[in-house]
Amino acid sequence: MIHETLDTGLGDADDDDFDGVDESRDSELPENRYLDRELSWLAFNQRVLELAEDPHLPALERANFLAIFGSNLDEFFMVRVAGLKRRIITGLAVPTNVGRAPQDVLADISQEAHTLQLRHADAWRNLVRPALADAGIDVVRWDELSDPDRARLYDYFQTQVFPVLMPLAVDPAHPFPYISGLSLNLAIRIRNAKTGRQEFARLKVPPMLPRFVEVLREGDRVRYLPLEDLISNNLADLFPGMEILDHHAFRLTRNEDMVIEEDETENLIQALEAELMRRRFGPPIRLEIADDMDELTLKLLVDELGITTQEVYRLPAPLDLRGLFDLARIERPDLHYTPHVPTTAAAFQPGDNNERVDFFTAIRKADVLVHHPYESFATSVQAFLEQAAKDPYVLAIKQTLYRTSGDSPIVQALIDAAEAGKQVLALVEVKARFDEANNIVWARKLEKAGVHVVYGLVGLKTHCKLALVIRQEDNVLRHYSHVGTGNYNPKTSRIYEDFGLFTVDNQVGRDLTRLFNELSGYAIEKKFKRLLVAPLHLRKGLVRLIDKERTNALAGRPSGIRIKVNSMVDEQIIDALYRASQAGVPVDVWVRGICSLRPGVAGMSENITVRSILGRYLEHSRLFCFENDGDPQVYIGSADMMHRNLDRRVEALVRIVDPAQIAHLGSLFTEALSAETSSWWLGSDGKWTRHNSDAEGKPLEDLQDKTMAAIRRQRRARARAIR
Repeated sequence: MIHETLDTGLGDADDDDFDGVDESRDSELPENRYLDRELSWLAFNQRVLELAEDPHLPALERANFLAIFGSNLDEFFMVRVAGLKRRIITGLAVPTNVGRAPQDVLADISQEAHTLQLRHADAWRNLVRPALADAGIDVVRWDELSDPDRARLYDYFQTQVFPVLMPLAVDPAHPFPYISGLSLNLAIRIRNAKTGRQEFARLKVPPMLPRFVEVLREGDRVRYLPLEDLISNNLADLFPGMEILDHHAFRLTRNEDMVIEEDETENLIQALEAELMRRRFGPPIRLEIADDMDELTLKLLVDELGITTQEVYRLPAPLDLRGLFDLARIERPDLHYTPHVPTTAAAFQPGDNNERVDFFTAIRKADVLVHHPYESFATSVQAFLEQAAKDPYVLAIKQTLYRTSGDSPIVQALIDAAEAGKQVLALVEVKARFDEANNIVWARKLEKAGVHVVYGLVGLKTHCKLALVIRQEDNVLRHYSHVGTGNYNPKTSRIYEDFGLFTVDNQVGRDLTRLFNELSGYAIEKKFKRLLVAPLHLRKGLVRLIDKERTNALAGRPSGIRIKVNSMVDEQIIDALYRASQAGVPVDVWVRGICSLRPGVAGMSENITVRSILGRYLEHSRLFCFENDGDPQVYIGSADMMHRNLDRRVEALVRIVDPAQIAHLGSLFTEALSAETSSWWLGSDGKWTRHNSDAEGKPLEDLQDKTMAAIRRQRRARARAIR
């Protein structure tokens, strides 16, 4: 499964820029060298949809991918489309990254999104729903139920549903009600039996109730009815004495982007709370309606909501397939992926007598690179911080928190450390999109426990994943550092693929100390030893490394670039890769989502290969590998190649120095780019093609399954060596 809370799933859209055309781009390269970033995002979500359409995947996982697609698209509209519309309305409609007017891009988005949403609905009706039915999980319609079924459901309706329903009439005494974003609603037309007058009412489908109501369970077979079907077929109870003329489902998406003027706001927390309240009333940007809605009802909605016909999406029922997240939780192991049980990283496994590992001793022996979720977050990052909180020799803990879970043991470890008298600094990024409210709660809880809580730098989001533990050992202060590619979130660590480096290296420790001082105080540190830090030096550092590969290739020396990111959009980075390709440097880009780079163009990018891998885990790590004339330079970290990450966020990459770890990351890349591995290939025309079977039709290897198997083999080999 891939997330559904912070998620939008695979999208990780988060807030982003609309900077338009970058004036610093290389004018000697062709004009049409970038792919449209918005259409590239829709192409990414199409790849998610292709997983739902894949008959080789377990049926409940396919349902889950349908839900992820819907959640992703919601966030795309709430942030990206809303941002484009805001720019157009305010007159700030600068050209997009491909030099097109936002109005034109919006029209293309609408056309492509309509196509994808119809394909999404078709995948449910004609592919996934029948596959679930074949496996004994039926999602039925009201007219398919027997009388006994309807009687049982009526009892459920009366006792569990009816009491929480709130029909809202629309007439001269009752204005058109506020329609909350992403809520599922029924538009109902009724006739007053006494006056003959037609009326309109809106009924919100209660979001706190199960979206799919269990009808009957018989052994392994179970039937479900969509909640809106149950409600719409019992409307007479809500409108006694009235004639129900018609009813139709609809759903509204609102602009949920947020703008905070930090430099004019003394109390960021209060400003955010006010803005979160305002978000609920953002302007409408999409209206989804059931395909049976009559024109009279549609006109009423369009007029009252102030929405354009381009923003209306007429779809087959059921609307809002995010409800399939509920079905995907059904306990049917045969309809899910075979479980992957995370192992404990070799360096952190118990010793011969099964004694508890001492993390400080283990990290002093050598740098430790952990790979989640194949290697456990709980027995590495979480356990390290919990030991640090209790250790009497630990004097201070400093940590960034971008997103964390509601019952976070990481937060609890920081609280325990503060209550034990240690100096604890937590840099909480309260502006992490759609997690703002959670982060405000945790920030206040940390403050009450005595943790020094800071909110980063004005105008910048703190996105880097850093933890620093200061420990006194033999009258010397040692720095134990952790630099990761993913959030300190135990829940998402089980479904996000990420790396983390533990090290006691003094250079990294001093780098983190300087960086934390900059984030919490007024220090401005210009130089770091093993870190590349945004916004001051990360882009420049990467361009310098890319250009060095270009120089090496021109001189006939070994060269090569491999980059793994969630998104590849930044024009300066892309242009540097084009120049490297022109010099003969082999460039491999492994991207999960958006890619504005156009590979395979003769004379510009024929040496660039772009691949994408999606699956049970969300590929979230960022890796940067440079051949460097036979002395590889490899970095991991938090930054994607986007304007926001390089210009308006605090990001950090750390250099990997252990030869075995460098070789391991290189082999992972080789596996990912192999023609024997299932992946999507990006063509020069911007089209993604799925390669998931060989010439004989046999499935290609799944990288995530293969990685899990390799780590298990390593663990068994270590266990045998100990015995």
